[in-house]
Amino acid sequence: MENRGLDPVPDEERTGRVRSLIATWAAANMTVLLLTVGAGLTVFDGLNFWQVLIVGTVAPVLSFGLVGLVSVAGKRGGAPGMALSRAVFGQRGNLFPGALVWVSRWGWESINAVTGSYALLAVLDLTLGTRRSSQAALVTLTAFVGAAFLVSGLGIRALRVCSRVSTCLFGAASLLVLAHLIATSPWASVVARPPGETALVTAGIGTLAAGGISWAPSAPDFARYLPRSSSAVAMVGAAVGGALVVVLPLVVMGAVMAVGAPGLASTRDPVSFIGELLPRWIAVPYLLTAVVGMMLINSMSLYSAGFTAQTLGLALPRAWAVGVNAAISLLLGGLLMVVAESFIGTFLSFLTLLGVTFSAWIGVFGVDLLRGRRYDTVSLMDTGPDGGYWYTAGFSGQAMGSWGAGLVVGLLLTEVEWFTGPLASTWAGRDGLGWAVTILVSGGIYAVLPRPAGPPGEPRQRP
Repeated sequence: MENRGLDPVPDEERTGRVRSLIATWAAANMTVLLLTVGAGLTVFDGLNFWQVLIVGTVAPVLSFGLVGLVSVAGKRGGAPGMALSRAVFGQRGNLFPGALVWVSRWGWESINAVTGSYALLAVLDLTLGTRRSSQAALVTLTAFVGAAFLVSGLGIRALRVCSRVSTCLFGAASLLVLAHLIATSPWASVVARPPGETALVTAGIGTLAAGGISWAPSAPDFARYLPRSSSAVAMVGAAVGGALVVVLPLVVMGAVMAVGAPGLASTRDPVSFIGELLPRWIAVPYLLTAVVGMMLINSMSLYSAGFTAQTLGLALPRAWAVGVNAAISLLLGGLLMVVAESFIGTFLSFLTLLGVTFSAWIGVFGVDLLRGRRYDTVSLMDTGPDGGYWYTAGFSGQAMGSWGAGLVVGLLLTEVEWFTGPLASTWAGRDGLGWAVTILVSGGIYAVLPRPAGPPGEPRQRP
């Protein structure tokens, strides 16, 4: 069990390997919701097979390229991402993006927990004929969240082992589904579909990438046990490669399935729908491995959320801080099961807002990292006025202003089920690129401003 919290990992304990990040970021994408997203690209956006291939390739390369870049901070500073963020925003300033990241984690974990619960219910129905009910849904949801809490509470070693095992299992099960689709799909109809609008390809890339970049603030959490000598290029490559081998096949498989079953794009319960599309001998192992994969996604998110809660001042050991988020995701997941009328609509709206929320932080943090930031481990943990990252009253005005400007611009460009920004009808807004504009605005403003002086030995750096 990992007992280390926010405190940076000393060099003698940094025994990790860059190649372990491949399984980590593959596991972070093992969700059947990507099948539903792929179906939506075909049914709602009208994209053909080749356009879906482009979306499924470009989106993970863009988003997890950023994730890999941010993960470099983990090997430099040896601390979780939101603890390293103190060096950028100031000890008090960091509370603001930290709070948004923490709350966003609630939504992601809740949606994923509901999907995992649906998968477990579908398996029980296929194998035991268990009828779906509110009581059964609550039991499976509780079991799913409890398992995720157990793995995340154990810590980084448990996550590494589970990532390797689940990646192999999910990959093998996905190959079964892929073989079935190759043998049974109406390929003439799949390939002959006319192309959709180019703007919708861009929008699809934007929507899919927005979900990927939500992992960026967590990226240093899984890289902080790597030696300082680890290759930054290899870390970025591991993040992109791990994501690409999962995202591309799942999105394409979803698009192919939707040609014969367009209801996959709009079903309230995407998991049981998938179970009905596949023969039982494929559906059962596939959904079982999907449950494991989605449980691991929640474990990774809960692991990072525990650190974020600690940076916000929650005075609890890491495992108990993880438990707080687990309880919240259980509550919100139960509400989502009962209240949400359109599961995929809720999911896509949430992905869009996630993209904007995390992008404002990525722009500032990423530029700060590219400036050659060196982290002072003592100052990271010193939250008082005498600490090296106190700056002005606990705030870095440059970072806070840049982050706030990016966040506002991103929201102005955003349109979801329950909110429409006044600039949502512009080219960037229509094409789902609010997250990209947010990064450019927050990072661009921060790049032209002088960085505040840090602790002794960390000289002031200007652009």
